[in-house]
Amino acid sequence: MLHQRFSDHGFGHVRPSFGSVLIPLFEQDGLRLGELAERGGISKQTMTTLVRQVEEAGLIRRKPDPEDARASRVYLTETAKQFEPVAERILQELDQYADSVAGIEETRRVGQWLRRFAGG
Repeated sequence: MLHQRFSDHGFGHVRPSFGSVLIPLFEQDGLRLGELAERGGISKQTMTTLVRQVEEAGLIRRKPDPEDARASRVYLTETAKQFEPVAERILQELDQYADSVAGIEETRRVGQWLRRFAGG
């Protein structure tokens, strides 16, 4: 459902799994890989693979960290910046749809359960 909505808006190359990379960068661009992994709640190894995929999709680019030559920072491309308001709108519409199907209170309870289940 989510991927189809992205495709409908011209972003068919964006996979829902990319959210673990994009959402933290929408909040603060230029994070290190370790910071991305921590914010995304996944291992550094998994984040490395995901960052490579998102980079191949043209949504981010890596640059050397000026403070630490061994590290790199991850930045949004213009395409990703154009995608951000589209993603926000689609996610908001999906939230509204969930509320209309299950009701606001039930949607809230499910969200709480999912956060507990995921350890957050």
